[in-house]
Amino acid sequence: EWSSPTFQQLSGVTQTCATKTVGWDNVAYFCYPFTLEMFFTQGDESEDSLPQWPVLYFEVLSLDFWQRYRVEGYGFLVLPASPGLHMLTIPTWRPVELGRVAELRRFFIGGSPELEDITYVRIPSTFKGERLSRFGFRTETTGSVTFRLCCLQQSRAFLETSALRQRMQSVLDRLGGFSQQSSVYSVLEAFQRARRRMQEARESLPQDLISTSASTV
Repeated sequence: EWSSPTFQQLSGVTQTCATKTVGWDNVAYFCYPFTLEMFFTQGDESEDSLPQWPVLYFEVLSLDFWQRYRVEGYGFLVLPASPGLHMLTIPTWRPVELGRVAELRRFFIGGSPELEDITYVRIPSTFKGERLSRFGFRTETTGSVTFRLCCLQQSRAFLETSALRQRMQSVLDRLGGFSQQSSVYSVLEAFQRARRRMQEARESLPQDLISTSASTV
């Protein structure tokens, strides 16, 4: 249920980067920017159907002084479902052969076991069964790759939700203004009532008492 523009490049190869020692690890800063644009079309709107988010597969290769390539690791990354900045570190692994001869061949000649289908890192694209068995498939962990992803999402549903939220906020603001005005009016009315009562009480008192209290003051 995902699609991309015809001009969208869905695969690529980074540049070669020399590693540097950071602590006990050899680290390579590729700094390889890429942009990916995809569209999701809701097909089945039942409650049980959940959208499967796109998956990014990657392969790490090493190149030595004699221009010999070696597979250093495979991995996959499920793109974040929430917008914003994400820093994700993905562990990698590579297939290995048993025996020292295979390791000597890898070290001196180069080359190593590779995956014919890179989707085998997660779920093979040709898999049709219910249970996937990797019994007998030998691998070893090799390191990790860190991705810095900036995700943006656009949807008409988001616009409708934001417009409804703004509309509700404006209604609440107006209601708040009305409540403040009503509270001010109620205070003024109470003050006017108290003032009228004081005037009425003053008029009901005897004149000699009012003049006596005025002269005493």
